[in-house]
Amino acid sequence: MPRYKLTIEYDGGGFVGWQRTDTGPSVQSALEAAVLAFSGETLEVTGAGRTDSGVHALGQVAHVDFSKQQRPDTVRDALNAHLVPHPIAVIDAREVGDDFHARFSAIARTYLYRITDRRPPLTLTRGQVWRIPVQLDVDAMHAAAQSLVGPHDFTTFRDARCQAKSPEKTLDVLDVSRAGAEIHIWTKARSFLHRQVRSMAGSLVEVGRGKWQVRDMARALAARDRTECGPVAPADGLCLMRVDY
Repeated sequence: MPRYKLTIEYDGGGFVGWQRTDTGPSVQSALEAAVLAFSGETLEVTGAGRTDSGVHALGQVAHVDFSKQQRPDTVRDALNAHLVPHPIAVIDAREVGDDFHARFSAIARTYLYRITDRRPPLTLTRGQVWRIPVQLDVDAMHAAAQSLVGPHDFTTFRDARCQAKSPEKTLDVLDVSRAGAEIHIWTKARSFLHRQVRSMAGSLVEVGRGKWQVRDMARALAARDRTECGPVAPADGLCLMRVDY
């Protein structure tokens, strides 16, 4: 059965997340419905990661196995036609070997968390950026973030519902910088715990507000205690930017 790698973007605001569920519309179920409409086959679309409710993606990756060979551009265009009116687009489709797996073959995932500290309300980027109408100390946020880089036990930044076997992860990048009117938190790792990025972002904002000192981030990490985490950042500022293989 020929396997196709799909690169997908979506606005997660109207979905309960990537994962198919009975509790509401998911990105995975919308894609599987498009596959059925195109091919007449009920097939599973396997994603690289299970983004949460409200989280967006510019570079989600998935794979699907059709029973017969299709032109990649036909797969892309047909799925997009059947995805209307969902805010989901298949950006690229290509045939890959059956040893490729969207989830297990991934070697890194990169997320961007977007914040703005402007006072006026948002218009064009509403639902895409977390607005905090007080000036944040970005330099302090970046300095605090560096204590999380590397291999650590991230229990403090792990949601209680996380199903990962271990709280230990290796964070390759956690950078905070200004980008025009926004503050960007970039992070990269092979994999993340459930709500880890949003938990880290919320705690970094506590540093930016001056409620935490830079050293408090390392203290919270060392505590290995979920109650030491700052407020969890809202989902709509988070976007899965790319998956590397």
